[in-house]
Amino acid sequence: MVGSHIASGRKRGALRLPARVAPIAVAALLAFLFFLPALALDFPVLTGRVVDDAGILDGGARAALTQKLDELEAKTTDQLVVVTLKSLQGTSVEDFGVELGRRWQIGQKGKNNGVLLIVAPNERKVRIEVGYGLEGALTDAVSRLIIENAITPRFRAGDFAGGITRGVDDIISVLTGDAAEWQQRAAKRPEPTTRWDSLLIMLLVFVVFGFVFLTLVGAIPRDRGRGRSRGGGSSGWSSGAGSGWSSGSSGGFSDGGGFSGGGGSFGGGGSSGSW
Repeated sequence: MVGSHIASGRKRGALRLPARVAPIAVAALLAFLFFLPALALDFPVLTGRVVDDAGILDGGARAALTQKLDELEAKTTDQLVVVTLKSLQGTSVEDFGVELGRRWQIGQKGKNNGVLLIVAPNERKVRIEVGYGLEGALTDAVSRLIIENAITPRFRAGDFAGGITRGVDDIISVLTGDAAEWQQRAAKRPEPTTRWDSLLIMLLVFVVFGFVFLTLVGAIPRDRGRGRSRGGGSSGWSSGAGSGWSSGSSGGFSDGGGFSGGGGSFGGGGSSGSW
């Protein structure tokens, strides 16, 4: 009888987690579930300055666009890449765009002067994704102006090549010296109405991260400073070097051909549209 009670007690005790482990496990699970969609994305291969993964451009249009983008980089060192997608794979064009920019590392390292013009015809979405270094010139408002004036009207008419070409021309115009004029034009346009669905998503994100943060703070023992070794090294919560979502290669992503990203970084600047 006594032996059975001892065995039962051991069994029950084996199922219990330490008080400090459980909150950390929950926080780690929530973080994993939040970032799982980005981890599961299947990105197209960077084969050149025009990546027509959706197959909506003919050879002539691709060649003409490639020449314009090559001349832009030769003149300014800015890298502009056009990419069409078969699918957004269940995520938003904003999330896909920033992760693709970081994966391909479009733009020069240190300058972060890369731009992606992204077209997802199946979801009827378009986005201009702007690297950190060009956000001052190619602002969100200017990007939205280009999308609404030059790109989506032609897409609605079924003219993908025309919309992409016109969008590229306008982006090049901004990057080659007309940024101030474009910003003045963008400032005269009325601001879009507030989208409550976007605000709700942002609120949900803040709630999730707030919960994770409070959980982690509560899991840290208050006397943690007493356990430090005499070596003087801090055991603080460091995230490592740089962004956790960067591909990590300083030389940029390359498919082994003649074109590759130069190590640029993206932070979500730009604008999106639909048709």
